[in-house]
Amino acid sequence: MATKSFEKALLGLMMAAAASPALAGGLERGGYNIDLLFDKSDYALESTATFAAPQRKVKNAVDNPAVGGPLAGTGWATTADDAENYWVPRLGAKAAIGDNADCMFDYSQPWGADLAPGQWQGSSYNIETKVKSENYAATCRVKFDAGPGDLSIIGGAFFQKIGGYKYRQVATPGLGGGTNVGLLDMDGDGWGWRAGLAYEVPEIALRASLVYNSAVDMDLDGTIDLTNVPVVPGYGVWSRLCMAMCPCLTASNSSFSPALRPTGWPSVL
Repeated sequence: MATKSFEKALLGLMMAAAASPALAGGLERGGYNIDLLFDKSDYALESTATFAAPQRKVKNAVDNPAVGGPLAGTGWATTADDAENYWVPRLGAKAAIGDNADCMFDYSQPWGADLAPGQWQGSSYNIETKVKSENYAATCRVKFDAGPGDLSIIGGAFFQKIGGYKYRQVATPGLGGGTNVGLLDMDGDGWGWRAGLAYEVPEIALRASLVYNSAVDMDLDGTIDLTNVPVVPGYGVWSRLCMAMCPCLTASNSSFSPALRPTGWPSVL
């Protein structure tokens, strides 16, 4: 089994890759929204769902052996549909507390990525990646008279869960009798907070607000599935991990150097 540091390194690598502009514009989908907090009703409910069809396509793709290792053979597509359609749901409820305070609770999916280019020239980088999130938030405000309008002090907290998986080609298909497709699966959660100010003049439908949403310190955990990657005789399961970290085995390079072993790792796992 991979060491904890190896798992964390690959989990971080997946998140960095999903946030890359090359992957359908990054992770942000619905983001954060507290407009319901300013509804004039004593009680209010909100339910929305946004459908997005990115239609992002890749054309004339060429494999970069220096990054992912060469893809031996032919038949690797040079075009791919790089983004899947998706929905962004949101639910919220707001209630007034006396004359000068309001609180809202909402559920949203602020971050996500859904990419499935399949077998193509970039398979050593990504075959399929999916990232999903869930955000549960509570936000309140207290308002005061300020000139012609109201000044609000805003504060709240949110609990966020995020998870996903990624498939990629870690070695040439068929080498050693396996498909050589590896899977990284991860999930985690964490807490965040928000604070801000808002000023509104209802008579002229004016509102200006400044809200800070804190970073969320995620405690990520996950697994690496390399059961479809062959074990090189004499090097044990470690050979699978090496190919996941640096595709060093291809049809044209079947050697396996002990020098590639990370410091402190045994010769056979």
